[in-house]
Amino acid sequence: MTQRRLWLEGVLWIVAYIALTLGPLAVVFIGDAPPARGFWTEFSSALGFAGLSMLGLQFAITARFGRIAAPYGLDIALQFHRHITLVAAAVLLAHVLLLFVTRPETLALLNVIDAPWRARAGVASMVVLMALIGASIWRERLGISYELWRQTHALAAVLAVGLGFVHVVGVGHYLSIGWKQVFWLTITAAAFALLGYIRLVKPFMLQRRPWRVAGVVPQRGDAWSLVLEPVGHTGFRFQPGQFCWLTLGTSPFAIREHPFSISSSARQEDHVELTIKALGDFTSRISDVQPGTTAYLDGPYGAFTPNRKDSPAYVMIAGGIGITPMMSILRTFADDADPRHILLIYAAGGWDDITFREEIDELRQRLDLEIHYVLRDPPEGWEGLTGKVTNELLDDLTDTDVQHVSFFVCGPPALMEAVQSSLEDLGVPLWNIRLERFNLV
Repeated sequence: MTQRRLWLEGVLWIVAYIALTLGPLAVVFIGDAPPARGFWTEFSSALGFAGLSMLGLQFAITARFGRIAAPYGLDIALQFHRHITLVAAAVLLAHVLLLFVTRPETLALLNVIDAPWRARAGVASMVVLMALIGASIWRERLGISYELWRQTHALAAVLAVGLGFVHVVGVGHYLSIGWKQVFWLTITAAAFALLGYIRLVKPFMLQRRPWRVAGVVPQRGDAWSLVLEPVGHTGFRFQPGQFCWLTLGTSPFAIREHPFSISSSARQEDHVELTIKALGDFTSRISDVQPGTTAYLDGPYGAFTPNRKDSPAYVMIAGGIGITPMMSILRTFADDADPRHILLIYAAGGWDDITFREEIDELRQRLDLEIHYVLRDPPEGWEGLTGKVTNELLDDLTDTDVQHVSFFVCGPPALMEAVQSSLEDLGVPLWNIRLERFNLV
């Protein structure tokens, strides 16, 4: 699928999202209208219904359906999930505050001891939602482990949406008719069913397709490559540049999965390699993993992949461990004897921080590969590039005809933001830029 077609499909999914957000709200107004309560009160109610619909759709966005994520990549879909949840929370807060401002007597509903049960459900829904958002934004600052956050995040989401549904049914102003209640109950149940698919059905399927750690290979830059072999099945096919979620040494029902890019060639179907840099609690223990450890892989995912219909040349800009998906692309291109020109710009701290350095240099014998290392802390006598990847550096190294070059960018957030801005300044079309962000949680 070409990048332009992916962009078109992406636009269609956005239209579908808007329709699914506003559709349930439209259903509310079908039929005989209940007694009017004033414009601002009705507008506040509309915001409440729309905000609840947006929350329910989050279960679909996070269900990892490849067709939905394909135009953007799962990383972008999850980024959208985070941002749109904030928007939904703002819409619901506006619903509440607008009601309090225009009808001050409703402030009494905050007294959950004496308030009716429908008001208690609404207040509880907002409290749970704010706690969910706060725990997600400040997880590391609050000292909440990733595993605990994953386990409680879904429960909090179910409570927020479920209590919100109880609230709107309890108010009953627009849902007094039975079929409308059934409609909203159905879409709420569908949202919960998606969560059940992720938490129950998918782990069950993964448990039937285990993998085994065949080796742990040390790499430069304090990174390690896990070599994984399928046990009792043929593994999976993937496109170079994609990633998967790894569950290591425990059951897939334990919800202890972590996303990592695949670094091996897509043509090596007997094993998969995940190259992981020691950065956090989980990744710092990768070097201690013993061969024979059972693992489970959920994937592949991601749209950070080239194809035969791409432009005749590539520019790959990597920072640190961001080289891993590009390594999969380079290895696959080498196995395919792909003749297209590739410019690799690899930014790293020092000479010994360049992961896969020796193999990358050897790949020049098999590919039309031009390499430029950019070091922040170069060794004595270094004659290569230093500092950061800047507009001037990209302008000097890249082909002047950027309309026919595909750019792949992966690395730390600061590098990606700077490079994306630079490429836009150079006039690179958006559909020629592919980004892979590692911040998925």
